[in-house]
Amino acid sequence: MKSKIINMADKTSDAQDQLLESVFHSEAIPDDGFSDRIVFTIRRRIWINRLALPVAAIIGAAFALKPAAQLVIALLPLLNIVPGDLFSAPLQFLPQLQMILLGGMTFGAAITLFKVFEET
Repeated sequence: MKSKIINMADKTSDAQDQLLESVFHSEAIPDDGFSDRIVFTIRRRIWINRLALPVAAIIGAAFALKPAAQLVIALLPLLNIVPGDLFSAPLQFLPQLQMILLGGMTFGAAITLFKVFEET
């Protein structure tokens, strides 16, 4: 039993639809693997582009590791000069739990609204 939708589509096809169907039903052109080579080349380039930035970041971090360690060692004596009271904040300046929760909920609502407006 055929569906009514297919029957209506068959009845409403005109000459252009039949020509388009004949083009899509034709045999594939033999290309001796040319299409496969093109797809392989494109996929390889995509992977090279995806890996280029992380590999460059790792190489850069490896080169920057020694100077960064030297900088930390050079700045350690400065911690002895800074008074200890500077790093201890009074408890009245620390945020309360309610304020942290309110800020988190506001941030979550803002992100949700942004996603909703982005999709429309």
